[in-house]
Parts: sequence; structure tokens; C-alpha cells
Amino acid sequence: MLLYDLDVSGNCYKIRLFAALTNTKLDLVPVDLAAGQNHDPDFRKLNPFGEVPVLVDGDLTLRDSQAILVYLAGRLTDRSWWPEDAMSQATITQWLSVASSEVRNGPNAARLIRKFGYPLDMGTAMRWTDRLLPLLNAHLETQDWFALRRPTIADCALFPYLALAPEGGISLTPYPALTRWFDRIWTLPGFIPMPGLYGDC
Repeated sequence: MLLYDLDVSGNCYKIRLFAALTNTKLDLVPVDLAAGQNHDPDFRKLNPFGEVPVLVDGDLTLRDSQAILVYLAGRLTDRSWWPEDAMSQATITQWLSVASSEVRNGPNAARLIRKFGYPLDMGTAMRWTDRLLPLLNAHLETQDWFALRRPTIADCALFPYLALAPEGGISLTPYPALTRWFDRIWTLPGFIPMPGLYGDC
């Protein structure tokens, strides 16, 4: 399987992280967004949106990080990351939606503005963030993981841009339950980091 990848992308990192945690073999194909490789016609055939990550597995091409997590987890013999029953899948999917909406519009947007100079509105990003982080922290005050009381792809989907929040100028100090969850992710067998993560030495 090929993963079209950017090392500083949290969406790409969540795929690399899940693959590392589950011993899933991926061949990485770096895409240089700064050089405009995502606008290359051959890449646009893989993803007309011109974004990474993109997973290619034989005749299958997937362009969304949440969809890629579902696919990779669904291929495993160990279905603990993405169980087959509807209740478990729905419980996980509600957190995948948070990753693609609230986290994207909040901490992710703040990081894009501060680290990469994207022309987005910081006030809007902080309003999303200030609403989101207390809710996540409260959830983690009563359980160790976001779904099913064990690690699932929900945790992989949420982790990158939350742990990268300080790169957007967001303090995580008021959210101790959230930072304890970061520590639990770090200690999972097979964990790999990326630059800029909260707690990265």
C-alpha cells in the first residue's frame, strides 16, 4: 500500500501512527506541497482536491484520513480498533466527525494560521477551540479513551491536531485530563512521534 504523505501534516501523521501501532506496512510517497506537487496532474488524478493523505491499495484509492483509518482498521484480523457491530462503529464515528469538524476548525486552523500563515480567521479558530477543549477534557475525566474504553481509531483521528495545538498558540495547561490522554497515547506499543507534538522532547 502506498501512502502519499507530508511529514508535517497531522492528517498524514494519524495514518502513519495507526500503521505503526498495528504493524501495518505502508510505503510512503512524499508530496511537497510547498513546491506545488499536489497540483501535478498525476496527483490530481488520485485526489482532485489536491490534498494529502492519499492511500492507494491496488485498484482502490482513498483520499480522506478518516476513511483511510476505517479502511486500514477494517482489514485487520484484530477488530478492536474498528469493531464490526453497528453500536461500536457509531460510537467511534461520532468522534471521527469531531476530528473532521471541531478539531479541524479549531486547533488545526489555529496551527495553520500561526505556523504556516494560512489566511484564516484566528478569532473563529479560537472560538471553536475554546468550546471544544473543555468538552474533550470533561469526557476524559471519566474514561481513559474516547470510545469503547480502549484505544480505537477515534483516538488516532483526534490525537494529532490536539497534541499539536501549542503550535497554534493554544495552551493545554488548563486541560489535565487531555494531557494525561496524550501520555497514554505515547506509551502505546509501537507509538511514533512527529515534530511539534505536545510532550515531544
